[in-house]
Order: sequence, then C-alpha cells, then structure tokens
Amino acid sequence: MTLDLYSYEAALRAEYPILCGIDEAGRGPLAGPVCAAACVLPAGLVLEGLNDSKKLSAKRRDALYEEITAKALAWAVCLADEKTVDEINILQATFQAMRGAVSQLPLRPDLCLVDGNQDPRLELPTQTVVKGDASCASIAAASILAKVTRDRLMLAYDEQYPGYGFAAHKGYPTKGHYEAIRTLGLCPIHRRSFFKKHGSA
Repeated sequence: MTLDLYSYEAALRAEYPILCGIDEAGRGPLAGPVCAAACVLPAGLVLEGLNDSKKLSAKRRDALYEEITAKALAWAVCLADEKTVDEINILQATFQAMRGAVSQLPLRPDLCLVDGNQDPRLELPTQTVVKGDASCASIAAASILAKVTRDRLMLAYDEQYPGYGFAAHKGYPTKGHYEAIRTLGLCPIHRRSFFKKHGSA
C-alpha cells in the first residue's frame, strides 16, 4: 500500500480540517436500493489495505468495514430504494441518498469530497473527485461502507426472494439474473424503470 491515497486530503486539511468522503454502491443493478455513505476519517489515520471497494475481496472489505466504523470520527449510510429509483431516476436517487447520509452525520464537514464528476448539491462546500475511490482515503472508506452495507442487504433479499441469485450477483445484470427473471418474473425489489431501458427480460 502507498500513502498516495492520503496525499489528496493532506493538501486540503489546512483549510478544511473536517473532510467527508462520499460514495455510493448500487447504481448499476436491476434490483435493490442504491446505497450512499459519508465518512469522516481522523487526520493521520492510515488504514492498511484501504482501496476502492471494487478492487478488494469481500473478506477484506468486511474487515475494513469493521475498522472504519470503529475508527472514523463520523460515518453514516443512507438507502434510496427501488421505488425511489423508479420515481426520480437512478442519478437523483443516488444524490438523495448522499444528502441523506451527510444529514445523518453528528458533525458538520468543512468540505465534502464526492466520488465522480457530478455535484449532489449537499448545501455544504463540495468538491467532486473523478475516480476518488481510488485516490482519496475518505472516499475509499465511504465506498467500502456503501458496498458492504448494500451487499449484506442483498444477501438478506436472497433469502426473502429465493431463485434470483441475489447472493451471487447482488442484483447486477448478469446472464444468470436475466435467466431467473425470465423464469420467475420480476420480484418486488426489481427496478421497473431499468427494464424499459434495458429491454424486457
């Protein structure tokens, strides 16, 4: 692990002591909620193995999740469910979840660092960071919180709605997922609006 992940924030801390990383998980799936997380790490904390959640094994993500939630100054996660996605679209649902996560923090960030290039309009100083989950520690931490939270929820949905394979694909558009939909039809957590875009399964 290099310390490059921490250098981006180190340059900002003199002006913005309380930095909040924000990221989401679940924009692409056909089913389930989109989950956003906000995370404020203490200055000087180095989390061994921290990286973009997509580059880590599930076991490593789970271990980092426990460490992040134990050591962060503040953290929160917020979901926007499939009905919200269908009503206001996935981008706006993602922004809603991000705003919800930030609003749940017990402290007010001086600056919010948001993964990507689109501003969720948080009513706080905000800086978007393209590929921030791979270049900024607090965003990487938020990506892990969001990913682990959503994956655990999809495991529960796998038991509630057996046969779709949610435990394996987490709702993403895999061949097996489409085959299950053709056999079983849509279940209550499927995003109906996505099937208009992707074509009926």
